[in-house]
Order: sequence, then C-alpha cells, then structure tokens
Amino acid sequence: MSDMTMPVADNRAEFFRGLRVSVPVLLGFIPFGLLLGSQAGMKGFSPLEIALMTGFNFAGGSEFLVIQLWTWPPAIPLLVALTMLVNSRHVLMGATLAPTMRHLPRRKVLPALALMCDECWALGLDDARKRGGVLSFPFYLGLSVGLYLSWPTSAAIGAAVGPSLGDVTRYGFHMAFPAVFLVMIFGMWTGFRAARPWFVSLVIGALTYLAVPGPWYVPAGALSGLLAAYLWARSE
Repeated sequence: MSDMTMPVADNRAEFFRGLRVSVPVLLGFIPFGLLLGSQAGMKGFSPLEIALMTGFNFAGGSEFLVIQLWTWPPAIPLLVALTMLVNSRHVLMGATLAPTMRHLPRRKVLPALALMCDECWALGLDDARKRGGVLSFPFYLGLSVGLYLSWPTSAAIGAAVGPSLGDVTRYGFHMAFPAVFLVMIFGMWTGFRAARPWFVSLVIGALTYLAVPGPWYVPAGALSGLLAAYLWARSE
C-alpha cells in the first residue's frame, strides 16, 4: 500500500517507528552538536547564529569546516565554495534515494530531500530496501524530524555553555560522530566492491592531511571519492 492511501493510524505508527529508529543516532548527534556549538561559541557565534546555520545547512561536515576556517572578516567565497564541495555528496545520495520515492507526489519528495542528511539517507534507504524498494514517507519523516531538531538545538546549547567549559574534546565528545558512521557502514555493508569510493576518499584524505598544511584534505577526500564512484560506475 502506498503512502498516499495509507490510513491515518498507519501513518502515525510509521512516523513513531521512524522516530524510534532515529533515537540511537540522535544520541550520537547530541554530543557532536554540543562540540560544534562549543567551537562556534569560542569563535564568537551566538547560540541563535549557530542554530540558524545548522538549521539551514543541516550537514555537519561542512559546518565543522566553516567553524575551523572562520576568521574576521570571513572569507565568504572560500567558505561557500568549500561548503558546496563537501555537501556535493548529497547529489549522489539524493540520486540513490529518488527511485524509492517514485510513488510520492512532489509535495512530499521535496521536503524529504530537504531533510536529508547522511544518517537519514542511510536509515531511510535501508528501510526502503527491506520494503521492496519503496520509501515509507511517514517513517522517513519521523526519522528526519527527530534528527533535524536535535542538531541545531544541541549546537545552540553548546554555543551557550561551551566557551565556559573550554576544550570539550577532552570529554571525548568528538568520538560520537565517527562511532555513528561506523555503525551505519556496518549496517549497510554489502562488500568491499560497493565501498571502494569510500576507501579511496579515506586514503587520499589521510595522505593529504599528512602532506599538505591546512584543510585541503577535505576537498581532496571529497573529490577523489566522487571521481572514483563516477569512474567505477562508468566502467561497469
């Protein structure tokens, strides 16, 4: 049964199922959001400013990069270019999720894509595959809403209290996001063949980090992963 004809009670149950599935990831979001907010607060961002940035962008990797590179006056063209580059992975993510949403009207597809982040994409795609390649929009909405609200909220709290705490990485908060990604990779693992672009991105990013000063490892890892994915897809 499609989401368009699903009874209201089923829609509600699917929404809360998505909300429940999001809880383990949400618990990883909160410490990482606190860390981002703390670093932003020490750069002069107010809780409202970091909440707006994380709410409109909703992509942690590029936000951490922006905070690390933030100066006054800010180099806006550089920050915009790097944000677009890091977030360019969302183009591929949206392309892989789109076939699971063919049964949905555009008024539902566009909000779903707007709320997409790495974790929403991975969990939503995994659930759609279990349902025969069909995305449950109420499930995805419940999944996304919990994660979306927790991110700017935790970042704002971090900006408010972080500067008074000093370097919060000593509490181990920075390990939350890598742990979440490792769990996601384990859950979606189908073999090394599908993970080759990630491996290329990891190796190139690590080598660039060791060899080149500054944040160039971020675009190097992103571009090499995208190029590897394109070349392998074209050859196959």
